[in-house]
Amino acid sequence: MGKTVDPFWAAVASFGVDQLFVLPEWIKTKVAEEQIVIPEGIPGKMAALEEELSGCMKCPLGSTRKNIVFGEGNSEAGILVVGEGPGATEDETGRPFVGRSGKLLDKILASIDLNRENLFIANIVKCRPPNNRAPSSSESEICSKFLEQQIEIMKPGVIIALGASAARTLLNTRTGIGLLRGEFHSYMDTPVLVTYHPAALLRSPALKRPVWEDMKRLKSFMGEAGLPRESGEK
Repeated sequence: MGKTVDPFWAAVASFGVDQLFVLPEWIKTKVAEEQIVIPEGIPGKMAALEEELSGCMKCPLGSTRKNIVFGEGNSEAGILVVGEGPGATEDETGRPFVGRSGKLLDKILASIDLNRENLFIANIVKCRPPNNRAPSSSESEICSKFLEQQIEIMKPGVIIALGASAARTLLNTRTGIGLLRGEFHSYMDTPVLVTYHPAALLRSPALKRPVWEDMKRLKSFMGEAGLPRESGEK
């Protein structure tokens, strides 16, 4: 394979110049410009953000985690599910909602024809709080900046907030889920539907009925909004 010639140096050579004096600062700038790769499309921008997040130590959770759980799924589908934070299994695997709560969530989503190929799942905090405690207000505030960037990149058509921590952080409210669910709210001009966290259903099976009502409401909204989106669609 032939060597690629930079157009600038090719132009210099065409004038018969084989030596050229340039300032070191110019060379550094030229090299930096050639090394900058601007990610294209939603998946590329999400990958760049995930790389930026790797090794994050901006809050105390960074010192106790095993893996950062960035999120997974289809970032172009326009449907974003937001939970509280990783548990033990998620911390081990680096994947969101893969423990008991995750398996139940998969069943709940499947009831309205959703799966991890036509939505994206993330959390308020990307690292596991010790002993699965709720994230502190400072931890949520620090880490939610990354979630905010994810939302800005994905521009979802709807967000499903699972549990109190997700609802409180996204909606900046102390109102309980019982009062928040049943209608759509807004975050960054994006409709937000609040429902109970799957872990709550494991503790209190009676909550399955209101969650099913929320899912039916979500399914009706998706039909009206044309969700999930096809890849590349905005």
